[in-house]
Amino acid sequence: MKEIFYKGRFIFFPLIGAALLSLVSFVVMLLWNNLLPEILNVNAITFWQAMGIFILSKILFGFGGKGDKMGGNWKRRRMAEKFKNMTPEERELFKERMQQWKC
Repeated sequence: MKEIFYKGRFIFFPLIGAALLSLVSFVVMLLWNNLLPEILNVNAITFWQAMGIFILSKILFGFGGKGDKMGGNWKRRRMAEKFKNMTPEERELFKERMQQWKC
């Protein structure tokens, strides 16, 4: 079962990414075309222009990674807190398991 998933992920994940990008671009286009022409007196945009605006905004303003001020990396903080509360023996066991998992 795992073998099928690992082979299919190279097709599945890019398709999901393209679908999400298309969905977000469509939402940007709808919002732009329904709000901004009346508010700022600008022209309506196409789907591809909306995708370009979205990608440009991600390049200019970031992707919300480690330096994200709004939420930060809550998984990393939670794991650091758990690691801080472990005994030295538990830490060593955890490190060994993580090394095995990375292989």
